[in-house]
Amino acid sequence: MPDVFLDTNVLLRHFLADHTDQSPRSSAFLARIERGEIRARIAETVIFEAVFTLERVYRQPKDLIREAFIAILDLPGIVLPGKRRFRRCFDIYVEHGVSFADAYHATLVETLGLDSIISFDRGFDRIPTIRRSEP
Repeated sequence: MPDVFLDTNVLLRHFLADHTDQSPRSSAFLARIERGEIRARIAETVIFEAVFTLERVYRQPKDLIREAFIAILDLPGIVLPGKRRFRRCFDIYVEHGVSFADAYHATLVETLGLDSIISFDRGFDRIPTIRRSEP
């Protein structure tokens, strides 16, 4: 099974199904990953870029973004160090209405066994599992 690196635009074309040529090719490629023919490595930045683009440019709702990504990240052929923490990250993102980056930081706080974050961003106050303090 060959390893490849998967870029953001393939995920976007698959999720959006908005391009007559690239969208079906992207979906077919992801189906090959699902069947175990290919293993694709992705970076955290790919997830961040795709979430940002889906939310800000294409105005997709957070819950649909979560569903789309969880389905992809659950594929055994998707290789991303720490990918299990993204399930929690997407839950915080949707349930507490914070930015994806803030949800990721909150997830890291929990993963590291910490209970607080130093920040001026009051959005963290919506996440009951962490305590925000200002410097």
